[in-house]
Amino acid sequence: MIIREAIFARGVVGPKNLMEDDLPHVAFIGRSNVGKSSVINSLVNNKKLARSSSTAGRTQEINFFLINRAFYFVDLPGFGYARGSHEKRNDILQLIYWYLFESEINQYKIVMILDARIGMTENDVEVYNDLIEHNKDVVLVLNKIDKLNQSEKQASLKKLKQIIGENKFLQYSAEKKTGVQELLDLICPIS
Repeated sequence: MIIREAIFARGVVGPKNLMEDDLPHVAFIGRSNVGKSSVINSLVNNKKLARSSSTAGRTQEINFFLINRAFYFVDLPGFGYARGSHEKRNDILQLIYWYLFESEINQYKIVMILDARIGMTENDVEVYNDLIEHNKDVVLVLNKIDKLNQSEKQASLKKLKQIIGENKFLQYSAEKKTGVQELLDLICPIS
């Protein structure tokens, strides 16, 4: 798969203005500051398409990027952290869950991004289990793998395998472009 065009289509905070034009959706989910924007930008080879913030929990809308005029990359807000109250964190999680489980959208793939340095947190496990329970086609991406030395990497991989069993995951580095083509081949609905 080669991405020739990627444009910001729309940001939404609820049912109004949801992209409902029958194009496939590939949704990206993960904790705040896990590198969702960096992964999306590395896939489309444009460092400025998906905006990231140094402030965790700042993005509080669902952003749609039209890819090759054929499908969408959907950047969901980071869960698990938000500036402000516990109520705000719940609002963000409700928005994510509404899009994934209650809207009329049937996502083609869900790309769940984990930070290789941190591994899978309780929040990650809960969200991952909910995705599996709802029969979502999940691709796990272990991002920032380049930040680990060999022994740290082996320990991180072993710990992840203990949590998810034999389910597959992809080692990835947005910075070094490790795993880019493999991920594109796994998630893009057309070639």
